[in-house]
Amino acid sequence: YMQTTEVTQGQWKEVMGTEPWKGQEYSKYVKEGANYPATYVSWNDAVAYCEKLREKEGKTYRLPTEAEWEYACRAGTKTTWSFGNDKASLGDYAWYDENAWRTDEKYAHEVGLKEPNAFGLYDMHGNLREWCYDYYGRDYYKQSPERDPTGPESGSSRVLRGGSWGWLYRARDTRSALRDWVDAVVRHGNNGFRVVRELD
Repeated sequence: YMQTTEVTQGQWKEVMGTEPWKGQEYSKYVKEGANYPATYVSWNDAVAYCEKLREKEGKTYRLPTEAEWEYACRAGTKTTWSFGNDKASLGDYAWYDENAWRTDEKYAHEVGLKEPNAFGLYDMHGNLREWCYDYYGRDYYKQSPERDPTGPESGSSRVLRGGSWGWLYRARDTRSALRDWVDAVVRHGNNGFRVVRELD
């Protein structure tokens, strides 16, 4: 099962008891409230959240693999975005620089305000780049298993998917296929995550 939205500030505070988005150098680009997504969360932080949630609920929670994330984002499609190839519809599904940063709404928006994809998942395009479990490997998919690839066994960076509300995250950066990466310790206002729960 995949979470329908990005992990929110309310959910983060309930599980972790902290507010990592406070007191940051660029906190002016953060809106606060229970339904705004949790930002300034590193990959390591996101994994710790999954562990705490597992302890709390007795279920196995984790970050999605990159392949799981893209499968969920595409929702059965092979088009540029889950809704098709026409960029004109992107604003119905995504917060990105054209309808966020450039309109002076310089922050990640509350989750679930845009249209969901065919799987009922919100903000897969834009709003926040989302951490995936995998190490990043530029050529990994040239030799990966065709079924359920789990990423390289080692690396220096972790995968981020989905694009962002921020400056320079244009339409092309919200595509279903776009891959991004950064070190696991990085905390940034463009980054967040959603969790998956393994089947019982």
